[in-house]
Amino acid sequence: MKSHILQLAAIARKRRRRIIGLMSGTSLDGLDVALCDFSGAGDRTKVTVLAFKTLPYDEHFKSEIRRIFAKKEIDFQHFTLLNVLVAERHAALVNQCLTAWKIPAAEVDLIASHGQTVFHAPRVLHGLPDYPNATLQIGDGDHLARRTGIITVSDFRQKHLAAGGEGAPLALYGDYFLFSKKGEDRFLLNIGGIANFTFLPGNGNPEGAFATDTGPGNTLLDAFARALFGVPFDENALLAKAGRVDERLLDIFKSEPYFQKPFPKTTGPELFSPEWVQNAFRQLPKGNPNPYDLMATLTRLTADTIAEALNQVKFVGKPALYLSGGGAHNPLIVKYLKEKLPGWKMKIMKALGVDGDAKEAVLFAVLANETVAGSVAEGEKLGGIPLVGMGKISFPG
Repeated sequence: MKSHILQLAAIARKRRRRIIGLMSGTSLDGLDVALCDFSGAGDRTKVTVLAFKTLPYDEHFKSEIRRIFAKKEIDFQHFTLLNVLVAERHAALVNQCLTAWKIPAAEVDLIASHGQTVFHAPRVLHGLPDYPNATLQIGDGDHLARRTGIITVSDFRQKHLAAGGEGAPLALYGDYFLFSKKGEDRFLLNIGGIANFTFLPGNGNPEGAFATDTGPGNTLLDAFARALFGVPFDENALLAKAGRVDERLLDIFKSEPYFQKPFPKTTGPELFSPEWVQNAFRQLPKGNPNPYDLMATLTRLTADTIAEALNQVKFVGKPALYLSGGGAHNPLIVKYLKEKLPGWKMKIMKALGVDGDAKEAVLFAVLANETVAGSVAEGEKLGGIPLVGMGKISFPG
């Protein structure tokens, strides 16, 4: 066993480290796999993405996860089995990528695995005063390490909870280390299943930086694209463009108390679910909207709540907004954002050197790099949360 510790120490001392970042989000599209080359740590971190691929999940695998995803009542045996099954599937996909990229596992130092979130339960959602913030991701790191032969860092969100956070968004850490720039207030917006942004103040003050969820990104759009049209998502916003925004329904949606809560805050499909939408329908005098109008209204909801959240932040000069995530490919969301944020410099994430689709996987690789090679001064904080090394380490042997 001592050899494993020595191997880890050797990785920490290396001038360059190869780390594979894995991300599987709430949209359940598939697994993002980013092979990254790292040097340094903390605010000296330099990263190059050597290879990136998104491997889509088949419909059966998605349906297996949806049986427990964001549900309060589940088949506990199925949940237990999925913890292993997700890890085995992710390991197989990593091995598939390494084969395609012609890279031996021995040339990779670490895997950084986010796992699959199955339930997110911060106090702001569960409302139980005697219970703490909590979140749960499955896809066990030991199975990943064993099946790939690569040291795996996983289960990152628990340390954030233990340090006083909500377990999300964790993008703040990597965003701050990689993308802060003196003299420019930057907003890094990720429109995934849930939309979130990181604010990086141009004065470089870590206490002023923060990350927060804003509300639904693609989660409701995808759910109703599947339910009403039998397609996985609204490609190019064609469904939404065929409808009209129902202003009354939009107002009902936006009356949700979550939108008025202060930053930082987190949420998930546990709140923004099809049932949440159905509850809003009951307040309409004329009944349910037609499917196209619903898609139009949900698209506008995503854009409005993002823009309204961004406008709450105090910044200097013209802020720069960098877009990533699946919603950054939705032309109607982007159009609405440009209309509601006049004067903002709006660019895709790739302008900062990292492809927007790869960003989340890269950021978890940053967290693994910090866990192994970073150092934190006593009492140092970022966005009000102590800077801590996150993730549990699993050895292959």
